[in-house]
Amino acid sequence: MRYEKRSGRARIRAVQALIWSGVLVASPVLLIAGAPIRRRYFRHIYRDGAPPLLDKERGHVSAHYFVANHPLFAWLSRE
Repeated sequence: MRYEKRSGRARIRAVQALIWSGVLVASPVLLIAGAPIRRRYFRHIYRDGAPPLLDKERGHVSAHYFVANHPLFAWLSRE
């Protein structure tokens, strides 16, 4: 049980690290056209019938949760 928790935390840290690298690679595009991309992305992840970003009952956290709440992504795609 303890090993599963540790591996779960490692996966979360890996996703967070990948988000940093992905946002930095995409930063020129986000600086130019970030606001429309961010609006379209949020419409996609919050659409009707989409799985929740944070499902506490099942213990599931979507990778979209970290992207949607990431301060660097919000700063680069500000309007």
